[in-house]
Amino acid sequence: MARQLKSGAGWRLGWDPEATEFCGLVGTDEWAIELNAAELEDFCRLALQLAHTMQQMRQELMDEERISCEAESPLLWMEAEGYPQSYRLRLIVLTGRRAEAEWSEAAVPELLQAVQTLRVF
Repeated sequence: MARQLKSGAGWRLGWDPEATEFCGLVGTDEWAIELNAAELEDFCRLALQLAHTMQQMRQELMDEERISCEAESPLLWMEAEGYPQSYRLRLIVLTGRRAEAEWSEAAVPELLQAVQTLRVF
């Protein structure tokens, strides 16, 4: 499997199967965090879970209502905050070196598309 790096306006997502410890990468144009395989797998799973939850909440809320949804694993905490159709995504790495990250409302849709196409395993 070949190394992958996907990027767009305000986001980056990468996978390097040859890396020994930190084979994943998440970031923006200004910063990046390396993740190990388990963290990257949780990042992808939790991001899609939050996207699904936000989509479901669209039918429950009025157009002007904002919402905050959280998802967590033993390795990561994530939050989607905003409107169901436009929200920012936050990440906190809970173990090891610890880190915090955030993607803007404009970057999230393309980031989520990339998450769906990233072939990790």
